[in-house]
Amino acid sequence: MLLNSFLTYLQHEKRYSQHTVTSYKTDLLGFEKYIKATYEILLTEAKATHIRSYMVFLIEDNSSESTINRKISTLRSFYKFLLREEKISNNPMQIIKAPKIPKRLPAFIETEKINHLLDTDGVFNDSFGSTRDHLVIEMLFGAGIRLSELIQLKETDIDFFGGTIKVLGKRNKERIIPINKQLINQLNSYLQLKKLQKFNNNLFNLIVTNTGSKAYPKLIYRIVSSYLKLVSTSDKRSPHVLRHSYATSLLNAGADLNAIKELLGHASLAATQVYTHNSIERLKTIYKQAHPKA
Repeated sequence: MLLNSFLTYLQHEKRYSQHTVTSYKTDLLGFEKYIKATYEILLTEAKATHIRSYMVFLIEDNSSESTINRKISTLRSFYKFLLREEKISNNPMQIIKAPKIPKRLPAFIETEKINHLLDTDGVFNDSFGSTRDHLVIEMLFGAGIRLSELIQLKETDIDFFGGTIKVLGKRNKERIIPINKQLINQLNSYLQLKKLQKFNNNLFNLIVTNTGSKAYPKLIYRIVSSYLKLVSTSDKRSPHVLRHSYATSLLNAGADLNAIKELLGHASLAATQVYTHNSIERLKTIYKQAHPKA
């Protein structure tokens, strides 16, 4: 089956993560379902007119610009693959243009608010669940790692002597991230408490559920959202907001943009430069508050 061949190509040749491969699969199945129901054709028979019709369908279904762009990107990769494999003679995506996405600044929470959350007595207690929740917030903000990277972290990925963690990022690219002494001590305490739970399984995943199973995305989302609600009124309280907050705090403290790029695991500097806009907005705010002529 062509779809399975494409997904295998993404996984083994492009070295995409399982999460990314699953997203591609979902997008392609959605498009396949649409053209079968609407035009009674196969994926290999789709033309530019069918794809434009699908885009109109997505717009009428109130899909966001970013969602439509992601689906168009998936189709672009898929039909490029089919052309390479000589399964089609013409690429229907060649004349398709994706809708423009308005630029949005990354949402972040001020460092002072997150520090207040992490350091205030009574927010976290000594139970295993609360200690784990505390560590989740600390890891996401203190190391700037992605949700998927946090879930995949193993106990053996922590170098207590060197003060670093080893992270497996996008496209299975490893990077080493330094962590502060407070986080190292917290990791030590958490692992000792985890050992005392005597879970039936012997998982070496760092973050686990209250029963010792491997953590899953919804659990991390719930943890982050429930605690950020204590210090932020924003609707955006995802794990990625803490990653944005990490990058913004480093930039505001004078960190080199290239260094931040390496810490975040970005493939290009362009992806990191978006955080400079947040810093410029911060400077504008300070100027307006402090300058007599502002």
